[in-house]
Parts: sequence; structure tokens; C-alpha cells
Amino acid sequence: MKSTMRKVIGIMPLYDDEKESYWMLPGYMKMLEAENAIPMMLPLTANEKELDYFLEICGGFLLTGGHDVSPSVYHEKKKSWCGSCCELRDEMEQYILKGAVERDKSVLGICRGIQFMNACYGGTLYQDLAIEHTSCIDHHMKPPYDRVAHQVTLQKDTLLYNILGKEQIGVNSYHHQAIRELALDFQAMAFSEDGLIESIYMPSNKFIVGVQWHPEFSYTVDENSRKIVNAFVSSV
Repeated sequence: MKSTMRKVIGIMPLYDDEKESYWMLPGYMKMLEAENAIPMMLPLTANEKELDYFLEICGGFLLTGGHDVSPSVYHEKKKSWCGSCCELRDEMEQYILKGAVERDKSVLGICRGIQFMNACYGGTLYQDLAIEHTSCIDHHMKPPYDRVAHQVTLQKDTLLYNILGKEQIGVNSYHHQAIRELALDFQAMAFSEDGLIESIYMPSNKFIVGVQWHPEFSYTVDENSRKIVNAFVSSV
């Protein structure tokens, strides 16, 4: 019986500093499995030989949520309201992201993922929205996370607009940092009602996409989330 090759997606690991252990939200894996992809959580390492191996065998990469991005990535000092960071993860993701871009492999960044994409290519971040970008929009919703927290407006003639075919969608929201200044290599695809950039892409590549919201929490009930994940896997 002829076997069908399935697409392998490398997932950035979540790391518990206190317990010194890896962990993973099941939604990241299940949303990829729902698209017949094989999710593979990578080890937390900056070993370039190992990372080159993953860049070879993985068709795409998922940049997950987790620690705050170290302000050193975007050449700023860490402020007291910035959360805990993981410099090893920053180093690992920088190597993976730039390697994927060079090889034109697909990348989907979620929450911290979109923030890291922007910081890695020269953009900056708000280190805490409550202090640096006050708003009436709830960007740090309480559970359940599969419901709409606020609306975002999509920009026409962008990849996200082409995927969803809509000018506005409702999204969940759970973050305290966000893009402040957009990196030159990226283009904004969606904005929240208070002006924050909610989605970006790299027009020079087939699929280097970041979203600030969380498809891993909403893909089972939200068609837009499923379409984004499907487009990601299909591009691999």
C-alpha cells in the first residue's frame, strides 16, 4: 500500500523556568493535525547543527506564545514592566526564522510569534500595553479564549485578505505586548480598533505570517482560524 507523505511542522517549545521543563498547549498541535500535518516540538537549543537539521526536515515552523521577547533583540533596555524572557529561545528562534526565510519555508507566528518576527527584523515592541498604550480594547481577555474579544480590520491586497475574503473579523486576544514600530521587511495586514497591528506578512516570501490573536484556542469554532491554519499548512 502506497503511503502518503505528510507535512512536518516544527513547533517552538514552551519552557517552564521554575520547573525547568518543556510543555506545550495541545491546541497548537491539534490544529495542525486537523490539517493532516505532523507537529513536532523542537528542543530548546541554540546548537546550529541541530537547528540546521530541523530546517532541513521541517517544511514549516510555528512560532508559539510564551516568554516576552527580550528587549535586547530590538536594541532596547528591559523596563520593569516587561515580563520574564528566555534569551536561549530568542537565539534559537532568530536562527530558525532567518533560516526559514532564506530557504523560503513557511512560518506562522502566533502572539509572541508575531512580536518576535517583527523584533528580529528591526521592528520594536510595546513592553507592556497597559502602561505604554492605554486603550478601551481588552487585549488580555479572561477565559474562555474561543470567543471574540474585539474586531480587527483587514487591509485589502494582502495575503490575509486573500485567505479570508473579509474586511473585518472578530478575534480573541491574550497578550500584554505588541508591535510598536513595524520592521521594514514586513507589511501590516490587520489592525485592531485602537490602532495596534494585529497581523503582518513578508511579501517577498510565500508564507511568513504573524497574527496577534490565538487560532489554537478558536480553530474548533471559528472558520477564519481554520482558514489561516489551512493556508499555512497548504503553503508548506
